[in-house]
Amino acid sequence: MFDTVTLPAGKIAYTEQGSGPPVVFVHGLLVNANLWRKVVPLVADAGFRCIAPTLPLGAHQLPMAADADLTPPGVARLIADFIEALDLKDVTVVANDTGGALTQILMANHPERLSRVVLTPCDAFEEFFPKPFDALPRMIRKPGVSWLLSRLLQLPAVQRQPITFGWLAKRGIPAEIMASYTRPTRDSAAVRLDLKRFLAGVDNRHTLAAAEVLKGFTKPVLLVRAADDRIFRASLFDRLAATLPDAELVDVADSYTFVSEDQPEELARLIITHYS
Repeated sequence: MFDTVTLPAGKIAYTEQGSGPPVVFVHGLLVNANLWRKVVPLVADAGFRCIAPTLPLGAHQLPMAADADLTPPGVARLIADFIEALDLKDVTVVANDTGGALTQILMANHPERLSRVVLTPCDAFEEFFPKPFDALPRMIRKPGVSWLLSRLLQLPAVQRQPITFGWLAKRGIPAEIMASYTRPTRDSAAVRLDLKRFLAGVDNRHTLAAAEVLKGFTKPVLLVRAADDRIFRASLFDRLAATLPDAELVDVADSYTFVSEDQPEELARLIITHYS
């Protein structure tokens, strides 16, 4: 079950567990709050209020308003609006993949309610998106591509490909969770339109601009790099560590990009320790 909150851009679904200092979990493209399902109970049990919104990134069930700004800065603003609507203060934000790029924009443009950040493998600098996903913003503009993509993603053979989910989780993603990621675009033309609107706005000028501002972001940031990541280059996190004034870089073994899927206990431990 999930709760909802109405924002200027539309209605957002979210899950909540635990009580204590707030931790907001930000997912990436074509996944939803289920990305954090293994991590949230562990962090909540340690005395935190864990909140995981499902953002309009293609695996959401609640379409956004027709006039919603779904560019990357617009979705970063949506995250800020979500935090404000729940009246959260001194928030720890944990992010992954595309959500990490959005969180960097959030840190640059709307840092007021943030106290600390945990970035797991994610886009940054010039690599928004990284190869082989960098063709998506151009492809999605072509007529019929979003519909075709929504159909292809229903096929397990396609889901296992490196250009979809194949290199994201080392031991795969359970079928029921994968279905929650892929069915919304299949079932809803409005969700497909939201996805298209977001993808059409992806451009590395947004992450490059954020990186310039992040040189002055003095709140603590934990950079959790996956040792076996096949999508994001290790040097991206070296550069982030050099850019952010108060950054700590750690490597997690035996994990691809989705550390929350491959090493949830270790990620939960790092989140809890980072708060101490």
